[in-house]
Amino acid sequence: MDSNDVEEEEFGFSRNYFLAKELCGSGKKSMRKLSEINITDEQVLREAYANIEPKHEKEIKDLVNSYKKSYSEWVFVLRCGFGLLMYGFGSKKALLEDFASTALTDYSVIVINGYLQSINLKQVAVTLAELLWDQLKLQRKSTLGNHAKDQQPLHTRSMDDLISFLDGPHLEDDECFVCVLVNNIDGPGLRDSETQQYLARIAACSHIRMVASIDHVNAPLLWDKKMVHTQFNWYWYHTPTYAPYKVEGMFFPLILTHNGNTQTVKTASIVLQSLTPNAQSVFKVLADHQLAHPDEEGMPFNNLYTICREGFLVSSQITLNAHLTEFKDHELVKTRRNSDGEDCLYIPLTSEALKKLVQEISQ
Repeated sequence: MDSNDVEEEEFGFSRNYFLAKELCGSGKKSMRKLSEINITDEQVLREAYANIEPKHEKEIKDLVNSYKKSYSEWVFVLRCGFGLLMYGFGSKKALLEDFASTALTDYSVIVINGYLQSINLKQVAVTLAELLWDQLKLQRKSTLGNHAKDQQPLHTRSMDDLISFLDGPHLEDDECFVCVLVNNIDGPGLRDSETQQYLARIAACSHIRMVASIDHVNAPLLWDKKMVHTQFNWYWYHTPTYAPYKVEGMFFPLILTHNGNTQTVKTASIVLQSLTPNAQSVFKVLADHQLAHPDEEGMPFNNLYTICREGFLVSSQITLNAHLTEFKDHELVKTRRNSDGEDCLYIPLTSEALKKLVQEISQ
């Protein structure tokens, strides 16, 4: 084939390409809209998802069991001052919690679920400080001096004071530490820059060790060089489990389902069922008031406290505030002002959805 034939063939290909593009562009545009897609009901979709038969169960079980052989190594890495970061495809929630329940029994462990929509990091720091204080009292080696807990309650301290307490030279023994287990440290509730900075500072404390998992491909972009190598001091482990994100996915609406209150009620029910019976009862008091007075802006704090105190659900306003903080963190309860300028508490659900929620948590 000579050069003229090659050039003619290339010219013919180019001409046909642009002719085809012109013909496609001259056609009528579709009048269909995305809103016209016949999407299914959420409950139907979730039931179909639940009925999917898992595959390769034996291989996955063997894979997870192989990780369990590394538990002693992981504990050694923590004792050396590193943080553990698990990455790889599949939910690592069950793996991390099994590691904590079997290999970290000698240490206090607090769990943070980053897949929740919002998390109260101040409450996490308070809990860590209280656990560390309890360890110091048990070992009777405290050299706190003027830094005694009874001078100022831990829950009234600022984040900087709490971090200073966690990093203080209370013990010469480096074995005294509290372990923080973070499921999805790249989750929506922890993804902002300020929260990551606080987590890094907490992880850098001398009496804190952090074990975390990531699932987003861009998760490492949350941290700078100092955070990775100095504060978190990550020791990376590739631990794919290929497990479905069942629990994590509960807190996200399904794309191919109708919008509505089903997901909100389901999520709220899961959160409430994980709380104490007293916290659930406090929520029911607020729900009953809202159902009985649908035209009001909400329930004043003092009225809620009075009813809960009379019902022996709380012993003080501090206890009630702790419950309300938990509710607000999960967006179960919000605050707005009534016509008199008084702050009132209300549940951001319709009456129908609220009735369904109360029925679910009462079962």
